[in-house]
Amino acid sequence: MNIQDIKQRFEIIGNSPLLNIALETAVKVSGTDITVLINGESGVGKEAFSKIIHALSHRKHGPFIAVNCGAIPEGTIDSELFGHEKGSFTGAHDTRKGYFETVNTGTIFLDEVGELPLETQARLLRMLESGEFLKVGSSKVQKTDVRIIAATNKDLLDLSQTGRFREDLYYRLSTVPIKVPPLRERREDIGLLFRKFSADFAEKYRSKPVVLEPDALQMMVNFRWPGNIRQLKNIAEQLSVLDEDKIVSGSELQRILPPEKSGLPMIIGNSAAEMQLSERDIMYKFLLDLRKDLSDLKAVVYDMMQGNLNNTEIFKQPVNHSSITTPVYNAPDYTQPLPVTQPVVQITHPNHVHSNEYIDITESNPEPESLSLEQKEIELISKSLKKHHGKRKKAAQELGISERTLYRKIKQYDLED
Repeated sequence: MNIQDIKQRFEIIGNSPLLNIALETAVKVSGTDITVLINGESGVGKEAFSKIIHALSHRKHGPFIAVNCGAIPEGTIDSELFGHEKGSFTGAHDTRKGYFETVNTGTIFLDEVGELPLETQARLLRMLESGEFLKVGSSKVQKTDVRIIAATNKDLLDLSQTGRFREDLYYRLSTVPIKVPPLRERREDIGLLFRKFSADFAEKYRSKPVVLEPDALQMMVNFRWPGNIRQLKNIAEQLSVLDEDKIVSGSELQRILPPEKSGLPMIIGNSAAEMQLSERDIMYKFLLDLRKDLSDLKAVVYDMMQGNLNNTEIFKQPVNHSSITTPVYNAPDYTQPLPVTQPVVQITHPNHVHSNEYIDITESNPEPESLSLEQKEIELISKSLKKHHGKRKKAAQELGISERTLYRKIKQYDLED
């Protein structure tokens, strides 16, 4: 049976090359028991492909059932698919056969298979590998001979990377994948499909078929159709009911078509909320950048004091950290010369943003700052005691040490008045 015969038998409308490839693949796998995974957006007609595969297989005289996995509550999905024993859970008043038992020797179509819970996925994997399953609440192994055709509008491999779908089940289901193209990738078929739907609804409502003017047809072709064939069929039915003269112009169609979303690029794999930095992350980044800039500033000042920098190799402007009010920090430009007539540069002390200290950089041999930890400790203790007029309790609180430690340090460094 060739492709044209398949289209006529199953009322498949369209001549798109992508559609023909999908149909050819379905015909080739129909004579086998290979598991098939049909990929496609919502509304492209994935169930029609499952019926084609079943009708052309040696199981065509067996039962066929389509199960929407996303429409069955998580708590009852195992019972629906595999059955349950009496008393296995609250409400299980009788023993019940599941789909895999009732569809024995036939075909079961699992639509939206990506919605299956992980526990159900494990049961399904065992059934695919061995043909065996357990009813809910039973320890007796049962066998079944069922061909599975699965369908999804999601990327199951991406779901497996995030732990929401078993990777081994994905490879077991997708022995032969079939990609059903969305309507926007087969625009040459939009006019044919609309005429078919228009004729069907004209017969249903006993009216004349709707005819599109050229501008309306072009608008149809250019529309993205997020709901695919299902959405196009709904638009055709609306026009068949609402339009009185059955001749639709572009302006009339514009009132029926929903507004399209912005064509701006979308973030794939993660949501926008996951991609955006939180205010805390921005603040951390700003503080880290500021800390780095302060370290660079200290290094430059120290080099100047050691005489390693020429007087002209200095900042263009003094740095005043108290003026920083936004998370954007521009590093000083070290390459611009300072006028020779300006002998000093103002440096704002990082720990005292309101007290300005002036460092004379014109001295030929400035005294190097002591880097001794002991000397620094003595200076800090002395300054704190002086600030608090010898009150050791307040000095200890400011230094962040206990009074006992402060007493020991005073005695150690002989700082008694």
